[in-house]
Parts: sequence; structure tokens; C-alpha cells
Amino acid sequence: MSKEKRLFTDILIIGCGIAGASAALEAAKSGLKVIVLSKSSKLEESNTFYAQGGIVSLGKDDYPELLKEDILEAGDNINSPKAVEILAREGKKTVDEVLIKELGIPFSRSSSDSLDYAQEAGHSRRRILHTKDTTGKTIEERFIQALKKFSNVRILAAHTAVDLLTVPHHSKNPKSFYTEPKCMGAYVLDNQTKRVRTIIAPYTILATGGCGAVYSYTSNPMGAIGDGYAMAYRAGARIVNMEYIQFHPTSLFHRDADGFLISETVRGEGGRLITKEGLTFMENYNKKRDLAPRDEVTRAIYEEMTNSNSSYVYLDLVSYAKFDIKKRFPNIHKTCLSYGFDITKEPIPVVPAAHYCCGGILVDEWGKSSLKRLCAVGEVSCSGVHGANRLASTSLLEGLVWGRRVSKHIASHFEPALQDPASIHDWYYPYKEEEVDPALINQDWISIRSTLWNYAGIIRTKKRLERAKADLDYLRHRIEKFYKEAKMDEKVVGLKHGIQVALLITYAALGNPNSLGAHFLKE
Repeated sequence: MSKEKRLFTDILIIGCGIAGASAALEAAKSGLKVIVLSKSSKLEESNTFYAQGGIVSLGKDDYPELLKEDILEAGDNINSPKAVEILAREGKKTVDEVLIKELGIPFSRSSSDSLDYAQEAGHSRRRILHTKDTTGKTIEERFIQALKKFSNVRILAAHTAVDLLTVPHHSKNPKSFYTEPKCMGAYVLDNQTKRVRTIIAPYTILATGGCGAVYSYTSNPMGAIGDGYAMAYRAGARIVNMEYIQFHPTSLFHRDADGFLISETVRGEGGRLITKEGLTFMENYNKKRDLAPRDEVTRAIYEEMTNSNSSYVYLDLVSYAKFDIKKRFPNIHKTCLSYGFDITKEPIPVVPAAHYCCGGILVDEWGKSSLKRLCAVGEVSCSGVHGANRLASTSLLEGLVWGRRVSKHIASHFEPALQDPASIHDWYYPYKEEEVDPALINQDWISIRSTLWNYAGIIRTKKRLERAKADLDYLRHRIEKFYKEAKMDEKVVGLKHGIQVALLITYAALGNPNSLGAHFLKE
């Protein structure tokens, strides 16, 4: 495999979470040749894998119009009405057809003939399907199993996307500059050989997930550094709404927990946020109390922590649960117990963490970006579904719906690439490749993450954002010089992506003087 310097396919899909996997499955069924990239050696590694709560469907006494109202209210009504309509109209049908019938996801049941629907913040009905508290893991594993059955799908693990391949930028033919810019695939680093391969494809789908790991505290896996945003921006695609970074209110507070998420369904099932003194406080901030939208709950916790000079608050489930906690939340119980907290006997110490980017690569109802032949689905995209703040458990549904839609659209409108592959140059390596010093990379990441957390985090001010801009701009110049001289390595590539994403967030936040949803400015 490593000897293949150039690869050709009909569709290149970068990312293998629910969005990328559903796009790959739909494309495979249409007979198109597909290459799926995962930068991790573990194919299942993605934000999807760690999603606990569940996926939105429609529960009892529920209907699309009500779901639309909840999404719009959570998003401060700056959502795209068309995108919200698509999600509400096609969501349940897609879940039923793909997840239940095709993949056989064993969603939890309240009885032998009835699915169990959970309640989460911002929802006016119980409509969240789940497999206890490991929903994402179950879905991801079933998708990968299904993809491996198709001979026209090739999955490349441990491959890091370096840059999108675009014409005319990467063309050796000067006449190509007179043509409309378009994406023709990507340059991809083989993490094992450290050599860059050229993958040429008439259509490229970015499904690289979010960017929570550019913050000091996050619920995302550490690979979620926003690769797709950075590559699309450099290629010239439109990027919007990057200031709307949603922080999840409740991640486990423990120095070794790596941002382990305490699902919103814990509050949906009755859990209450309390101070160290045991007092509930959400009633002082929102009439929906602990089931207020995530941005409001996050800021309330932040205020309580600030006022009491504390590093965390508690989430108390044991005092309010009327069910078997261990049975309903087995993974959360097991994980918390491993860190010394028994949630069946005591409250859970929690702190907010960067969780979800509501902005991204602007796409239409079919996942098409402003750059010809480049599509994006899932968290890396901005379809307009989420507006200024995402409603709980709509992310998996958006990835599923748009993943399926984008491949259906490509299959029905497929056109081979007209560009001569011979006119596209392979990757240019530095004249002198220097050894990578991990200490430099680690320190640069500390600077990026702490700058965003302190200056462009939960509560922002103009002065903080201006300081972030100055510090990150300075750091970018150093990283770019480092990148141009260093040997190709996935850590170096990731650092280049990360500084670009940090600047996208900061510039977007500076450019928006209005507090909305997940973008909160304090004068």
C-alpha cells in the first residue's frame, strides 16, 4: 500500500465518523469507488464514537414542527430555515431506514414493543433514541462493519490529510488559471512512512469533525483540532459562524479524566446542578432550570464557579433518580468509579468543556461548499441547522442526514473530472528536512489552547480577543517557518491546522459585536 504514490477514486471522504461513514455507505451502494481516510490507526476514533446521549428522532406525541421550534429556539433563531426543515422532515425516516433497519442498531427499549426516548435540554418532548450511554460507539462500530463488506470501499487508516488538492493552484498547466477553481482530491500523509501521497478524485467530502481540542479543556478526543476547517479555508471555501463554539456544561472534573463527558441525559433524567454547599442554582438563571440551553447552563456554571472561587460544581443525580442509575448509565458509572466517584452514592464534580463548533464550511442542502467539487458534512460543515447554539443530540442526526444526502446527490449528478491528472504536481518537500523537536510542538499547542481558553472561551471581551489575535498572529509566523523546514510528520501537520483554526475562531469572534448563543461578550 505504501508504494502507491498516487491513488484514484470517484469520491474521497476525509473522516469516518457518522457523517463520513454514512456518506461512504450511500456512495458504496450506488456503485461508486470510495476511499475513506482516518488519521487515527483506529478506524472508530471520532467524535461520534464518544457521543453518549443519543440521536434525535420523534417521540410520542411529537411531530416535525415541534422539533423545528426547539432547534430554532436553541439556535437564537439565526438558523437556516431550509436546513432545519430538512432535518426535521427527513430525520426520523433516515434513522429508521439506515440505523434501525439497515444497520440494526439495538436502541434501548422501555418495553418489548416500544423504544425508549430520553429527554435532553432544550427539547420539549422525550425524543432521543439511545443505546444506554454508549450510543455513538454502537453506531460507529456498526457503520465500520457495514463498510468493510463493500469491495468498492477502501479505508486508509493512519493517514493525515495535509491539504486539499485544487486546480489551478496545484496544476502544472498555466492555462488552468483561466478556469473555475475546483477541488480534485487531497495530499495525504502516510503516518507510518512519513511520505505524502496524492489522491485524485472528482469529488471530495470533508467529514473531519470539530475543533474542541484547540481549547485547554474539551470533551472531544485530542485529534479533533479542526483539520477540515483549516484545509478548506486555505483552498478558498467560505467559512462562517466560527465564533459560535458551544461548551458542554458538564465534563468530569478530574486531572486524569481527559474531558470525559457527563451526558446531558443525566440532567434529562432528573439530575440537578448544585454548589459545593449542596444548593441548586439553575432556577436563578433560567425558568427551564437544569434543562435550559447549553450555552446558558454553561455560563451559569461559570458564574457560580467565579463567585465561589471554585474549580467545579456538582451534578447530583443520586438525590433525584427514580431508577437504577447503574443500569441506565453503565458507562458513565464505570468511568466515574474508575476515578473514585460512585455516582450511585455521591454527586459528580463537573466543569464546562469545549464541545461543538456550530459554524464551519458553508454548505447548501446537499452538502456542497462554495468551492466546486468540494463537499462537507457533519460538524466541519455549516448547513445552518444549529444557528448560534446547537440543540442537544442533533449533531449525530445532522451528520447522518447530510452524509446520506451528499452521496445521493453526487451519484445522481456524477461527472468524471475533466482535469488531466498528469498536469497535477505531487507534493513538494522542503529542500532541507529538519528533525522535529516534540518540545516545540508541545509548547506551541499549550500556547494555542490556553490563549483560546482564556481569551476566546466561555465569556469573551473585546480586549481579551484582541490579545488573542496578537498572540496567535505572532505564533502563526513561527509555526509556518517551522512547518516549511521540518520533516513531514502528522504532529507538524496538525499544528499548522490548529493555529489556523484558532485564528478563524478569534477573527470571527472579533468581527461579531453581538452576543448570541455560544458567542457571549461581556462589556
